[in-house]
Amino acid sequence: MKLLEDRIRTEGTVKPGDVLKVDAFLNHQCDVALFDKMGEEWARLFVGTRVDKILTIEASGIGIACVAARHFNNVPVVFAKKAQSINLDGEQYSTSIYSFTKQKEFPVIVSKKYLNEGEHVLIVDDFLANGNALNGLLHICETAGVIVEGFGIAVEKGFQGGGDALRKRGYRVESLANIRTMNAETGDIEFNS
Repeated sequence: MKLLEDRIRTEGTVKPGDVLKVDAFLNHQCDVALFDKMGEEWARLFVGTRVDKILTIEASGIGIACVAARHFNNVPVVFAKKAQSINLDGEQYSTSIYSFTKQKEFPVIVSKKYLNEGEHVLIVDDFLANGNALNGLLHICETAGVIVEGFGIAVEKGFQGGGDALRKRGYRVESLANIRTMNAETGDIEFNS
């Protein structure tokens, strides 16, 4: 998606350690008009695919998923929580994932009442690097017996292999910007076509 790639080139910052900072428009300050175009593009890419719910993980995926849901007949958005809370009651699906950006492991939790066996789910997230977060969501989906129709990813760091691993397992991954290389010294970013 050229619009997203252009925003990454002009407003993104490459940091040491393969970190891409896009907080000006994607995951701190949210450009809702951009999110709307992203949702429109995922709807085009997944046309004809049954989507009963969109699943994401807190926190950066929530805004993107909610706006994208408008393009999928306003399906509910379920987000995995990263911490136990007194507001989480009843039975839960849970797993642990390692965060590339936070450099730590944490639990992810979804209430069993919001994922029902046989539902068709689209997983949406802001970034895909090594695939740890998405594999955690996949584990929850498999446990719940839901059908994962695919992944809608804003930014895939293709050089880190998470997307390729999911594709090799037979999953459909639609990344709107797929980065081939990025250089912290020069700030250069190259995208896969």
